[in-house]
Amino acid sequence: MMPRTLVYSRRLSDAVFSCRASLSAYGAGSQQLVLLGLGMMLAVVFLFCLTVGPVSIAIADVWFSLRQTLSMAPTGSANDWVVRELRLPRALLAMIVGAGLAVAGVITQGVFRNPLADPGLIGVSSGAALAAVAVIVLNQSLLSGWVSLTGPLALPLAAFMGGLGVTLVIYRLGTRGGQTQVGMLLLAGVAINVLAGAATGVLTYAANDQQLRDMTFWSMGSLASGRWQDVMALAGLIGVPLLLSLRYRRLLNALLMGEQVAIHLGFDVQRSKRWLLAFAALMVGAGVAVTGIIGFVGLVVPHLLRMVMGSDHRGLIPASALGGALLLLVADTLARTWMAPADLPVGLVMALLGGPIFLLLLVQQTGGQRR
Repeated sequence: MMPRTLVYSRRLSDAVFSCRASLSAYGAGSQQLVLLGLGMMLAVVFLFCLTVGPVSIAIADVWFSLRQTLSMAPTGSANDWVVRELRLPRALLAMIVGAGLAVAGVITQGVFRNPLADPGLIGVSSGAALAAVAVIVLNQSLLSGWVSLTGPLALPLAAFMGGLGVTLVIYRLGTRGGQTQVGMLLLAGVAINVLAGAATGVLTYAANDQQLRDMTFWSMGSLASGRWQDVMALAGLIGVPLLLSLRYRRLLNALLMGEQVAIHLGFDVQRSKRWLLAFAALMVGAGVAVTGIIGFVGLVVPHLLRMVMGSDHRGLIPASALGGALLLLVADTLARTWMAPADLPVGLVMALLGGPIFLLLLVQQTGGQRR
């Protein structure tokens, strides 16, 4: 049984953050309004993105296709096929990946206690990119056995395992005597990112023209090849760690006041940080494995939401999931309609959207500190 002092400490921790939320301009009621607003916006954008494209489809036909999908009826008209086989799985994939990237950003920023940290900081993206490039370039030589064993899953599985493997290496380098040293983790992440980038550059020189095109397309990120099997796989690989991360929202709140405070409040900080980083690696690695590298979601969304609703992770985690899903869905809709019938890489659109937003955030933050 948990000691009574720890129970009181955790209740006190919840009371502290509840008071902070109620005393701030954006309290618990406003957090609920933000969540409701994000949910409504996501629903509207979701329906809108199913109607637009090279072929415009009426909202009534979209509703019919959605009902047919829920009833598992066979595909009917051409518009029904476009919605159910092309646009719907792509939209769901965008929302799942966007939610996972944003929540991974919240976790990374909470563990490192740095609001400008990014999931790529712990090496997931660079490890996944290196593994994917290796499969693209060496699929007929050193990795021919892997390709023959895994078939069409060779690239996403390699990217997923590469991201997780690099994360485990970085975490091992950043752990001393059972204690996780955040500074060492950051330095190890930078070093591994540099090494992975150098190895990717070497493989690039060994690639032929077709392999270079495949590498370029994958490195920019794309949802164009999203299918129902990808949606089903990522719903589990991203959805499960996302839901489990909600169990650690009080710990992330306590970490805002420092690790020692969290320890005194009764949290097993080291074990919890290992689980949180594993969740972040799984969500980012799974997303990168299917869609390629998509940046700025895990960086911009949590930062913007903190400005609106504060740093209480009880509302920040679900809001980031909704915000990330909304942002990537909007970016993918722009990617496939901006220069239609051409389909732009969604990672490129996210860079165009997220880069200026991030620069504005930096300018505002720097200006606030100077004052």
